[in-house]
Amino acid sequence: MDIQDPLGTVLRFNHFINTQDLPGLNEMMTEDHAFIDSVGEIERGRKAILQAWKTFFTLYPSYRNVFQQVSVEGDRVTMLGRSHCQEEPILDGPAIWTAQIRDNLITEWRVYDDTPENRRSLGLC
Repeated sequence: MDIQDPLGTVLRFNHFINTQDLPGLNEMMTEDHAFIDSVGEIERGRKAILQAWKTFFTLYPSYRNVFQQVSVEGDRVTMLGRSHCQEEPILDGPAIWTAQIRDNLITEWRVYDDTPENRRSLGLC
């Protein structure tokens, strides 16, 4: 029996981001995976996103996500926390993420600026 564990899936995926583990990320993404950045730009497809992560990790080797609050609602997980990045100040600070899960894989990973409006729209107030 396949047991859905959205929280465990998200924490594992984030561990792979924090350790810059491309094979791990590959294992955790659906083929149609979408990454949406904080300005709403969308990248689709596991292969393209793996290449984007590879480039990102080369440019920002110190990048890490730390979650302070996590909520699960069905197959959607919302994380509130901060990213740490020595190379790029804009990547170092508070953030919100959402993940959509399907079959214990990440089908969408989205980053939001941590603003009162985004908190309200995501039910974090």
